[in-house]
Order: sequence, then C-alpha cells, then structure tokens
Amino acid sequence: MSPALEKVEQLLKQLPGLGYRSAERIALHLLVEKPERLGPLIASLQAASTALRRCPVTGNLTEGETCAIYADPARHQEVTCVVETVPDLMAIERSGVFRGVYHVLHGKLSPLHGVGPDQLNFASLKKRIAEGEVQEVILALSNDIEGEATCHYIQDELLAGREDIALSRIGFGLPSGGGITYADSATLRSALDGRRQF
Repeated sequence: MSPALEKVEQLLKQLPGLGYRSAERIALHLLVEKPERLGPLIASLQAASTALRRCPVTGNLTEGETCAIYADPARHQEVTCVVETVPDLMAIERSGVFRGVYHVLHGKLSPLHGVGPDQLNFASLKKRIAEGEVQEVILALSNDIEGEATCHYIQDELLAGREDIALSRIGFGLPSGGGITYADSATLRSALDGRRQF
C-alpha cells in the first residue's frame, strides 16, 4: 500500500468508533471514489476548528458569546443538568425531554488517571451556584466509580450547605424493551435501587 494512504488510515483509526476496516473504507472513499468530497470536508473542519470554542458559562460548544441552549429564553435557566461530555449533552437533547440548561465538565474525577478537580470545568459551575442562578442540579454522570466520585464532589464541595438547591441523579437500570435475563448484576442493582412508586 501507499505510505500516504496508510498514514491517512492510521489517523482515521485514532478517531472514536473507527476500526481498521472503517478507516480503510473512508480513506478510499475520499481519496479514490469521491475525491470531490475531500475539499469541502477539509474546509469545513478547518472552519469549525477556528469558529467553535467552549462556552465560558456552560462548557458546551459555541460560536457566539454563550451556547445557544443557555441563551435560549424558553429554557428553564434555573435547572442545570451536569454531564461529562458534549456527546452526553447531545444525547439528552436528542431525546427532547429536558428543557433546562446544561453544564459540561469535560470528564470526571479520576485520580488514577491524574484527573482532579482542577482539570474539570467546576469553576464556572461553582460561580453559577454562588450567583443564585441554579435552583436544581441534575447529575447525569456515568454509573461507575469515577462518576460516583464526581457526584459526591459536587454534593460535598459545590453544594455544601445549600439546602435551597435541589439535587438529583438520573436513574439507571434496564433499557426500554430490555429483558431481565440478559442484564448484568450492576444494571439490576441500579434498576432496583432506582425503583419508584407504581
């Protein structure tokens, strides 16, 4: 194979969700089958890389002063959903069930990987809480040790002594249409812990 093609495939394989076959298909598609698509793709990536930045308030992506969700007057500004990443925010938005605003941490606490509070987007959340902007915090973080530690940090460090702010965590458990037989023990435990009145 051509070294230039191999280099493109190696770089594509580093992207999330792409394996060897997918990287090879995309590289061949853009370089051999449809080379006319390569120029617009490169131009749009370059334009996005200079136009997009993190919202200084929420941590979401924005081209303006603040992100579109935070700037939307129809959203419930007093309800903040805390997520780990922008893709998590996008997944919740696609569901169409949440009408508040978000706060993106850009990760979760993980001392083993050298991720402490200073590496995450806690400062602007602390500021939003201190300024009285937030009346309810919904924690939509992973159901793992790091996610749990991050939730406890928010509760103990950012919301300590703030009984005026409601705090909740999203439920975990069985997916819609999923059967109990195939669920692992951690999922079943979460489903039972998160049960509600019927």
